[in-house]
Amino acid sequence: MDLNEYRIKGKEAVDYIADYLKDIRKRRVFPDVVPGYIRELLPCEAPDKGEKWDEIFKDVERVIMPGITHWQSPHMHAYFPALNSFPSLIGDMISDAINCLGFTWASSPAATELESLMMDWLVKSLGLPEKFLISNQEPYGGGVLQTSVSESTYLALLAARSRIFDKYGCSDVEKYIEKSEINGRLVAYCSNQAHSSVEKSALIAITRLRLLPTDDDIRLRGETLKKAIEQDRKDGLIPFFVCATLGTTGVCAFDNLEEIGPICKSEDLWLHIDAAYAGSAFVCPEYRHFLKGMENATSFVFNPSKWLMVHFDCTCLWVESSIWLHQTFTVNPLYLKHKYSGAAIDYMHWQVGLSRRFRALKLWFVIRSFGIEGLQNHIRKGVKLAELFENLVRCDQRFEIVAKRHMGLVVFRLKGENEVTEQLLKQLNKDGRLHVVPARVKNKYIIRFTVTSIDTTEEDISRDWNIIQAIAGEVLDKVELEALKLEEIKKFQSSLLLSNVPQIPKLVNASFLAFLQEIDMTYEIVKELTNRDYSNSHLPLTPRRKPKLNNNPYQKGISFDQLPLANFLNKESNGNIFLVPNINIREEDQNSFDCKNAASNGKKTNSKGPSKQSSLDSKIEHIFEEVEEADSQANFDQNNLSFN
Repeated sequence: MDLNEYRIKGKEAVDYIADYLKDIRKRRVFPDVVPGYIRELLPCEAPDKGEKWDEIFKDVERVIMPGITHWQSPHMHAYFPALNSFPSLIGDMISDAINCLGFTWASSPAATELESLMMDWLVKSLGLPEKFLISNQEPYGGGVLQTSVSESTYLALLAARSRIFDKYGCSDVEKYIEKSEINGRLVAYCSNQAHSSVEKSALIAITRLRLLPTDDDIRLRGETLKKAIEQDRKDGLIPFFVCATLGTTGVCAFDNLEEIGPICKSEDLWLHIDAAYAGSAFVCPEYRHFLKGMENATSFVFNPSKWLMVHFDCTCLWVESSIWLHQTFTVNPLYLKHKYSGAAIDYMHWQVGLSRRFRALKLWFVIRSFGIEGLQNHIRKGVKLAELFENLVRCDQRFEIVAKRHMGLVVFRLKGENEVTEQLLKQLNKDGRLHVVPARVKNKYIIRFTVTSIDTTEEDISRDWNIIQAIAGEVLDKVELEALKLEEIKKFQSSLLLSNVPQIPKLVNASFLAFLQEIDMTYEIVKELTNRDYSNSHLPLTPRRKPKLNNNPYQKGISFDQLPLANFLNKESNGNIFLVPNINIREEDQNSFDCKNAASNGKKTNSKGPSKQSSLDSKIEHIFEEVEEADSQANFDQNNLSFN
């Protein structure tokens, strides 16, 4: 492609993008493809010779679009927004054409200068403390654009670790032993509702992380944090980092900064604020009450790429002192030094990587195009539409709102068992006309509904609610029908579900064998569980599960290690078999299999599992959470498993 062809084809691409966004309502939101679908459409090897552009571009619709989840659709409600806008798109077109790598000021002065100015603009627009403004004086506060909030949290944690090393006299690079000793005693804190990126950051940094419980409003409170710090200090640990969340992923809850901030200050802890989604709303003064206590923050991060119409990637991270970022990431090879080294900002010292994209250009275009008033109107519109959806849900007695609505997120569920809401979500996504995702709050399986498109209207909200109501009716009708069927098998009183993991029947803790004629009834049997035996699983305990598992060093789970009974099952059973107490096996069922022959011949059962096995996920997790500490020590007695 030469310059002249680029002019023509580039304009055609812009037209395609404009038409795609204009007609996006017509597209199925959630794709109906399976893993590996592209390999069925494209060659296994790269072409030896170049192809015509027109042929290449045709494959966007043929190959790519069928597998796209359309995040810009007004009917996309699954995640927090990932918005774009035309000024943002144009900004990246120009930035990508320039393609500069702004690792130092000298490598592209305009990129560094514009970035630092945009960060200052946002400090003032969001009502953040002035200590986050770019400063040439100690402690050298300021902001930097990063790829994601996840990366920014990791940077903040590493900077906090450098700070604690310095505090304990480990600033000498040769004292690795001392650093390792200190690192082994470090402990960080966040709520059990914090984003998983906090846990991942601690994992990479080889640092303890305490997941602290929240109150009834799903907020981390100061007293909870204080008690954890006091206990850890008594145990010889070194608290050093706290991540408070403003707008949690599950329900958009807000940790109490007014209580947490002073504790972090008095304890000399690094306080990092994760406001990935909600941070954009602080352009509106009416939401800044959530920022009370921000004066004690050491760092703050949010995503304009979520709600401010600046498309991914664009994440803003501020620190009150860039010294600790420099101390963590600075290397100075000769080829990266320049005339103004030390006098100008070199953003390569504020991150892990070296090269940097020119992200500030699209941010500049968006702020200038919409103005602060335009951004405020956009945020308020999204909140108003979420409030409309919330009111629609409250008017239907089949549903309930699980947590207080904050900003543009509504969390709701069907009343009753978790499996009912889980089935609703699966059917909504299978239908494809809208897309939603689940979360779990207070042991309840919920559906998240977020307003995510700049083009969403009240008509779109009403349309999607009508779809939800209709599919909910279908799900509830099916549940009622299956409840009637369940009455036919209640006499079994099964002691424990026979689960396929993966796709192989397992028999646990019972004496006699019974057959269910309908595979669809399998997932309903879980409601009949009574006596439960659990043992320690070989799976390692993750920090997020620990508070629910009585601090046992292993996750609790059903142990199948001593139960290699697949060889004893007749292949015609399709794995749909349960052991139940006090029920005699029918003579014709006894004759349908020969245990001894099956064992000697090494026969395997049919691997086809229950069609609704996936629906058990939420119920099984709930069972694990309910089990008492004594259950974790239970051992399976293989002598109880008998076919005699």
